[in-house]
Amino acid sequence: MKTHYTEDPVEAASFIRDGKLVVFPTETVYGLGANALDDAAVSQIYDAKQRPDSNPLIVHLASIKEALRVALEIPPSAQLLMEAFFPGPLTLVLQRHPSVPKIVTGGLDTIAVRIPSHPTALELLKTAALPIAAPSANLSGRPSATSWESAAEDLHDRVHCILCGDVATIGLESTVVDCTDQVPVLLRPGAISLESLTAVISEFSSDAIHLHRSPGMLYHHYAPDAKIRLVDASSNVLPEDNAGYIGLGVPSNVSSFRKCLIAKDIEDYSHRLFEFFRTCDRSGVEVIYCEQVMPVDLGRALMDRLEKAATSTKSGKYDES
Repeated sequence: MKTHYTEDPVEAASFIRDGKLVVFPTETVYGLGANALDDAAVSQIYDAKQRPDSNPLIVHLASIKEALRVALEIPPSAQLLMEAFFPGPLTLVLQRHPSVPKIVTGGLDTIAVRIPSHPTALELLKTAALPIAAPSANLSGRPSATSWESAAEDLHDRVHCILCGDVATIGLESTVVDCTDQVPVLLRPGAISLESLTAVISEFSSDAIHLHRSPGMLYHHYAPDAKIRLVDASSNVLPEDNAGYIGLGVPSNVSSFRKCLIAKDIEDYSHRLFEFFRTCDRSGVEVIYCEQVMPVDLGRALMDRLEKAATSTKSGKYDES
């Protein structure tokens, strides 16, 4: 198919209403969207991404009141979290409404929903007047796209429309919380930290029995073609030939790296991680050394993405022994 490029969310919304695929910006990463109530439209997402259809999608909404269009009920815990963090980078798992095709939920009776805070995404949703199912806009297993250019790199001529916007401000996918049990469960860390969540609801479970309900948790994700090596500190980096480095500290042998990114803080590290992975792949870098951080607040989400990238079939953890 031929991909149409636009900066107009109203024009992009017409593609959604016509049952077609649209790449669009959010504050987390770019999404690949289709009408969540049209199973034929949603099936195109899996085809375009080459994504297993057992991997559930996130349904994006324009407002909290639209949640009951796709979910059976809003439990008290979900209501509190919605009031505190919607719109924003938080996804809640609820019981699926029968009107939502099971292809959206990977065959599950639960559904993941969120309201993005990105103004272009919200205008797209309001104009389309439909819930939009949307995973990240990249080929399955590749680093998520944080710019429309990176999305186009993977999906040009695989989608009908790309809504071009600014670079995603967060750069990591949303936090996912399961609200279907009495005690909420953090399924995927993100920009809304566990510390922020527990300030609203004091009790959270660490039981991962329902991990399959979360998008982006059961398959290899976030991995570039280069191998990922996790290191404790920049001073421990002993680069191989044709290597890259990303972290907070400056390696003593920084000039030895073909590509190097020194982040100013955890937010900057998280924001630029996926694009750095893609930059290294474009340059033919074979190994990327990534400095580990403390797994607290946003660092928990960053380490989640780094560890998944390092343990994919293409990479392996760095053994410092």
